[in-house]
Amino acid sequence: MRWTRRSAPVLAAVTLLLWATPEAVSLEPGPEPRRYEADCRTEIDGSRVTAHCHNPYPGTDRVRLHIECERWWDIDVDSAPAEVYPAGYVTLTDRCWKEIRAVWVTHQPLPSS
Repeated sequence: MRWTRRSAPVLAAVTLLLWATPEAVSLEPGPEPRRYEADCRTEIDGSRVTAHCHNPYPGTDRVRLHIECERWWDIDVDSAPAEVYPAGYVTLTDRCWKEIRAVWVTHQPLPSS
């Protein structure tokens, strides 16, 4: 019992020091942001999907809209690639016959010209 009473303040102080020091935080670098990907937002209206993409970066980004349809007989959609130039804006739209299961946009950097 005496050992617990004596060590409790020391244990609390060590815990507080370890918790408060910057070394307690992970120093591993996180993933670097992709500096070419256009900012895209998608809107679903019934069975129609629209993606609005704006490229704030100096490089060109090639984007494609992908739609996964809910019904097994409804063919999934992959749009043709569209190039979004620096400070450019692109709208992609397509649809399923019935319900939509998932929507996403893929990005591909284009080499500088």
